[in-house]
Amino acid sequence: MTASRREFVQAGSAALIGLSIKSDRPIAGSFVNDAPQAGHQLRDRAAFPPARRVEKFPVVIVGGGIAGLSAAWRLNRRGFKDFVLLEMNGQAGGNSRWGENDITRYPWAAHYVPVPGPGATYVRELFEELGVLNNGRWEERYLCYSPQERLFLYGRWQEGLEPAIGLTAADRDQFQRLDDVMATFRAGRHFTIPMEQGLSPLTADLDRVSFRDWLRGRGLDSRLLHWYMDYCCRDDFGALASQTSAWAGIHYFASREHEDKGTLTWPEGNGWIVRQLMERVGSFVRADRMAHRIARRGSGHSVFAGDTEYQCEFVIFAAPTFLAPYLVEDFGPLHDFEYSPWLTANLTLERLPASYGDNSTWDNVVMDSPTLGYVDAMHQSVRTHVGRTVWTFYWALADGSAAQNRQLLLTRDWSDWKDAILHDLERVHPDIRTCVSRIDIMRIGHAMARPAVGAIFSPDRRRLANARGRLVLANADLSGFSIFEEAQFRGVRAAEYVLGAVGSGHR
Repeated sequence: MTASRREFVQAGSAALIGLSIKSDRPIAGSFVNDAPQAGHQLRDRAAFPPARRVEKFPVVIVGGGIAGLSAAWRLNRRGFKDFVLLEMNGQAGGNSRWGENDITRYPWAAHYVPVPGPGATYVRELFEELGVLNNGRWEERYLCYSPQERLFLYGRWQEGLEPAIGLTAADRDQFQRLDDVMATFRAGRHFTIPMEQGLSPLTADLDRVSFRDWLRGRGLDSRLLHWYMDYCCRDDFGALASQTSAWAGIHYFASREHEDKGTLTWPEGNGWIVRQLMERVGSFVRADRMAHRIARRGSGHSVFAGDTEYQCEFVIFAAPTFLAPYLVEDFGPLHDFEYSPWLTANLTLERLPASYGDNSTWDNVVMDSPTLGYVDAMHQSVRTHVGRTVWTFYWALADGSAAQNRQLLLTRDWSDWKDAILHDLERVHPDIRTCVSRIDIMRIGHAMARPAVGAIFSPDRRRLANARGRLVLANADLSGFSIFEEAQFRGVRAAEYVLGAVGSGHR
C-alpha cells in the first residue's frame, strides 16, 4: 500500500497506520518502558493495598525525571541527605531515559540541550560540576559535531532545518521579516530561560492568540515558513502552530541568542546527564515505587507507595502536575494544563541505506512528514567507517486532538507502528527495510506540556508555579512547556525553598 504525497500530508499520522509491507529482512522489536496500566490505575482511582510499614524522612521527592533528580542533586549538594526520591518506573530519568545495545547507547526521548545562556545559572552550575563547562569554555567533545542538521525537500538534502532551497522572493522576504521581529523581541528581554525571569504583563496579549494566527496577522503566510513554524512547535511542544500560544512560539525563537554556540549532545542524549546525576544521588532513589496517594498528616504529609507509608515534613512533587489531582488529597481540578502524546523508536541498522549520502548527519528531517525525523546515536563517535548504528526516530502526534491521539497511540499494536515508521522513512531511504534488524518503540501518552492559547498567563498555572507550603510542585510543565532548562530550574528552586524551610538541623 502506498500513498501519494498529497494523500500523505492530508491524512497526517493516519496515513501511516495499518500498512503491511513485506520486508526481505525479519525485523524484531517490541514496546519498551511500557506501563500505561499503572497510570490508568491512578486515573481510574483504583484501590491500592494498605501500607504494611512506615518510613520517616523530612523530605520526600515524588518523580525521578530531570526535575526530581535536580531537586535531589541540590539537596545533596547543600549537604542535606535525609530524603528519599520515589520513581514509578524501573529507570529514573523520565523523558531523559536511555537504552543501550551492543552498538551504542541511545536516547529514548530528550537528546540534546542547547548551549545555555548566562541566565540559566542552575544549568551552568550543573555543567561546571559535570565538566561540560570549564572556565567559561564548553567541552568540545560534548558539542554536536558537524554536520548537525539536514532537511529533505524537493528530492534532495539541504544543510540546516530552515528551508533554504526552492524559496521565492516572497518566501525569503517573509523569513527575513520574521527574523527581524524575533530580534526585537529578543532585545526586549521578556523571553528568557528560565521563563519566569522575563515573564511580563506587557507580553500577555501574545498568550491570547495562536502562533499561526499571530503570523498570519502580520502577513506571514508563506507555506514554507508555516511548515517550519509547525516543525518547531512540534519539536518543543508536540503541537502545531495553530495549537500553540503565540507567546510560546515567540519564546522558542526569542529566548536564545540568534547565533548560539550550538547544541550539547551525547550518544544517549540527555540520558548522559541522568547517568551523572544518578552517580551523585542514586542512593536516594527508590525505583519501581509509584506513589498512589499523598495525604496530610499533622503539619506534614504521608506519601503512600507500594506497601510503604513515607511520613515527611515536605513533599517535592516533581511528577507531571496533571497527576496531582489523582494523588494529592483535596488538590482540586486543573485548568489550562494540556499534554502531547509522543512515540519514539530506536532502530538498529546493520548498514546505512544506499541513499543515505556521504556525510553522517546528527539530525535528519523530512519536509511535510507528520514525524520529526531521526537522530543518529553514533554521530558523536570518532568512527572512520560507518557500519552498524542506531537511529532514534521521533513522532509527536500533533494532528487532531491530544485525547484522540493518546487513544491511537495505545490501541495500535507494535507492528502497525513499525510499518508506519518504515513507510515514512522509505520516501527518503527506499531500501530501509533491508537495513533494519530491530525496532523498539516507547509510547508516552503525556510526553510534553502543550502551551495552548492562554496557558502561559493562566492564573491556575501561575498560582501553582509559585505556591509554597509543605507540598511544593516542581515539574517543567509549571513553565507551560517541557524543556530541560525549565525542569532543572523548577527542581532546584523547589529544593532551595525546602532547604530554607526545613532548616539546617537535619544532616
